[in-house]
This record gives sequence, C-alpha cells and structure tokens, in this order.
Amino acid sequence: MFKTAVTDLLGIKYPIVGGTMMWISTPEFVSAISNAGGLGILASAIYQSRETFAEAVERTKALTRGPFAVNLNLFPMMRPIDNNEYLDILIDKGVRIVETSGHSAPEDLCARFKKAGLVWIHKCVGLRYALKVQEMGADAITVVGYENGGATGRLDIGTMVLIPRVVENLKVPVIGGGGISDGKGFLATLALGAQGVIIGTRLLATREAPIHDNLKAELVGATELDTMLIMRSIGATHRVWANAAAKKCAELEASQAALPQILTVVAGEKAREMYEGGDIDLGVISCGQGVGLIHDIPTVKELFERIIREAEQALDCIRRF
Repeated sequence: MFKTAVTDLLGIKYPIVGGTMMWISTPEFVSAISNAGGLGILASAIYQSRETFAEAVERTKALTRGPFAVNLNLFPMMRPIDNNEYLDILIDKGVRIVETSGHSAPEDLCARFKKAGLVWIHKCVGLRYALKVQEMGADAITVVGYENGGATGRLDIGTMVLIPRVVENLKVPVIGGGGISDGKGFLATLALGAQGVIIGTRLLATREAPIHDNLKAELVGATELDTMLIMRSIGATHRVWANAAAKKCAELEASQAALPQILTVVAGEKAREMYEGGDIDLGVISCGQGVGLIHDIPTVKELFERIIREAEQALDCIRRF
C-alpha cells in the first residue's frame, strides 16, 4: 500500500523523505532513514572540504543499499560554498538523487543535473517558486507549510492550503510536509494530493538521531506551543524550539540588533555543541509544531512502520463511515 509516483521515482519502499537537517543529517542518520524504507538526505553543507564530503558520501554508501540523496544548500551561509564542487563529487560517486533548497532556484546547476541524469528534487515554500523550478526541469518538488520546522519563507501559508494549491498547478510529483508526525498526518498529506511526505521534527526523537538524549527528552515533553519564529528581521525566518537561545535571538531582533550580534546566538557551531554536549539552551534547533505529537523515542524503522500502520488504520476507518 502507498505506492506512489514518488516511490517509483526514487526507488523507495515508503513515500517518506527525511528532511535535511544541518549537523544532524550525517551518513549514519541518513542511512538509518534509507534502511527503514524512506529517502535519507545527506547535508553537504556540514562538510568543510571536498575530501570530508567525499568521505561522507562513501560512508553513506557503505551503510545502506537503499537510495539516498545529497542536499545542496542555496541559503546564504557564514562561509562561501561552491556547490559545483559538491556536485562534482556526488556525480563521481554515483549518487543519483539531488535535493536543492534555499532562497533561489539553482539556475547555474540545473543543466548539470540534467546532463548527469540525476533525479532532481527542489524544496520550496510557495507556488511561484515551485512553478519556476518545474519549468527548469525539476523531477519532483517539495513544499512545506508554515507549521514546518526550519525555514518557513515569507508567505506563511499552512500545510492544508499550500499542498493542494501547489498540486493543482504542477505536473511533476509533489512531496508535502509541515507538521507531519504520525500516520494520520501522513495520510492527510497524501489526501491533499501529495505523492510523498517529508518528515523532519519527528525524526529528531528517534534512537538514531545524532543529538543528545537531554534534547530528545525535551522534545518528547514539548507541546505544539513550544516553537517560535526567529530571524524574520534578517529575511531568514525559521521556526525553532522555544529554548533560551531562541528567546535571546528574538530579544535581539526586537532591539534591532545588528546581524553579527544575532549570529552569535544562532551560529551553527553552537547548535552542534548543544547536540553533542546536551546543554539544551546553548543553541537553536529547527522544530515544527508537530513536536506536540511526539511521545516516545522509537527507532526510525519502528517509526516508519508505525506511520504506515496508523495510516492504513485511519483509511479503513474512513472507508467505514
């Protein structure tokens, strides 16, 4: 059940994509997602050199026989990135799926995607962006609603409206997300017309997620009210878990602090230290409103099997109405 155009396109068992998360989407975590029947996506931007990135791709290939993708990050970053170098490596290593995400469409890269025969997924937050990359040749498009953890864009459109609005205007398969944490949300996303579902926040509370147990425990205890938007003042709105660091960022923005001061709070290195050391207020972590539906810490495989089982049960209930 739940075989779709996305499972066919990507060669995966379930139409579930694990959202790319900075410092978290490592070879070990990506392979756990792919081994569980979904599509794991390696975050290229966490690697500082061609050599370390190439090693990460090889490590992922060694850990899974399932398909996985590489994300090329198009967001502005504190260090310059030449995505052509990452692209050289993933082509050379035989990775066949590439995901792009960010403020702009990858006009300088898409011709290379097509020439190399890659399956290209682009992630965005609105219809006009989706239409543009479809015209450029994207094979599938991911859209995430306002409930989403991480970058929310500027449009503030909820999942229930965004997905069907995009689906009715596109010819390529749509992968939808934003607040999806269980089988009912999975089924609802498909009912809205998506051919696949992207999940991020729920995967943070799995055994394989490379974040400290202190942080996982906090997420299990959080509610749908425990997220907030930050960095809107600098044109990079993100939904994050409402910890001390996130609240400090909001205070700085309210006081019209300069960008360098804001970056001292939201810098990725602080998040990385939080993930490793367990100081839950040290950095910020992207977190969607679906965190309120997290109640335990299963393996990724157990989570995916539960999602599919719950979706089948919910579909059976609807059919009996």
